[in-house]
Amino acid sequence: MAGKKRKEPQQQHRIPLDADDASIVSSKKRSRAPKPHQSESKLVSSDLSSKILKEALKQQREILEEEAQLEKPSVFSSITVDKLNEGEEKEEEDIDGFDGFSETQSQFDGWEEEILEEDEKVLAAFLSEKAGPQPTLADLIIKRIKEKDAMVSSEERPLPKMDNSVIELYKGVGKLLSRYTTGKIPKAFKHIPALELWEDVLYLAEPEKWSPNAMYQATRIFSSNLGVKKVQRFYSLVLLPRVREDIQKNKRLHFALYQTLKKALYKPAAFFKGILLPLCQSGTCNLREAVIIGSIIQKVSIPPLHSSAALMKLAEMDYCGTTSYFIKLFLDKKYALPYRVLDAVVAHFMKFLEDTRIMPVIWHQSLLAFVQRYKNELTKEDKGNLERLIQYQKHHLVTPEIRRELKNSRNRGEKDDDLIVAVLFPKKARKILE
Repeated sequence: MAGKKRKEPQQQHRIPLDADDASIVSSKKRSRAPKPHQSESKLVSSDLSSKILKEALKQQREILEEEAQLEKPSVFSSITVDKLNEGEEKEEEDIDGFDGFSETQSQFDGWEEEILEEDEKVLAAFLSEKAGPQPTLADLIIKRIKEKDAMVSSEERPLPKMDNSVIELYKGVGKLLSRYTTGKIPKAFKHIPALELWEDVLYLAEPEKWSPNAMYQATRIFSSNLGVKKVQRFYSLVLLPRVREDIQKNKRLHFALYQTLKKALYKPAAFFKGILLPLCQSGTCNLREAVIIGSIIQKVSIPPLHSSAALMKLAEMDYCGTTSYFIKLFLDKKYALPYRVLDAVVAHFMKFLEDTRIMPVIWHQSLLAFVQRYKNELTKEDKGNLERLIQYQKHHLVTPEIRRELKNSRNRGEKDDDLIVAVLFPKKARKILE
């Protein structure tokens, strides 16, 4: 047909008749490069062989030194004061790859707009005037040393009875950490959690003079390697006084210290027992401290069991103005709280039934948050008590909302059907209850 091209027959490779078998086989083989073992082996140059021998001897020497160090019982034998400043070869590589916090993020001040002078003045009326200064690690160690030895009572900062090399070592560590910004931490410092007298050794390093970045690294190491009780002591005696001092001095918190508090929540029980509860028990927690530490509680995910225990402790302790702020934060997390915790919160609010003081706005807001979240889990008796409370403690904006939430809710143990009957058919519901 026109318009179609005929396919040309493919040319077939034909083998000449006079070709022998050997030539046929050789024609089918491809030309390949000779393999390395088939080619002539080249000798290694004398310069390269000497370098290899030197590297092997160096590695063998390092292995022997490590084995010798492991055989020695003391953790201080392999570390001297001179090694602290030798550089990267003598220090262990940091786990976090910590590169420091930039100066553009040196201060945390996102909470500044939330604080009003009027609120601070109102909450100041609930602060305890009899509360003394918060104890630090240095105060406790100095007191312990003076009790054991009356001869050192005249010294401002006495030294514990330890080996002179250990004292010099950790004094050098303290000087390094006082100017630390980024990089690796000395090995001697990483051994502190494994020591029996870790508090005395930590006292030698003078933690009150550490830089904010050093405090972050110290918190990371201690929270990972110490038990809950020991970490709690580190938080309450070292970290908390440092955070409060920085807020009081600068009216804000350094960004590295803020990240340190977030890192401290790695162990929630130690955080609550070592930072939150001592802060509220001191009776001197102001609004700035509450907002800064509260923002960490608000942002970080915390196990419900730890939060329930902390909320119950806050409800049972003596009231401080900022306690209501922390209670509201835990209530806003919307945990499924046990009835025991709910009863403790109700008892906390009922303490103010006959209080003559004018309660701050945050107290009314915390009560509103409690009623909104857990109104259906309260007993009829609890709701009656809260009704009497809001008749005495009133706020022109918040109290009507509390009353409305209490009215439109079911009691503990009731079902949704009972609530519908009570709202739509109040007379029928009354007869059923009678």
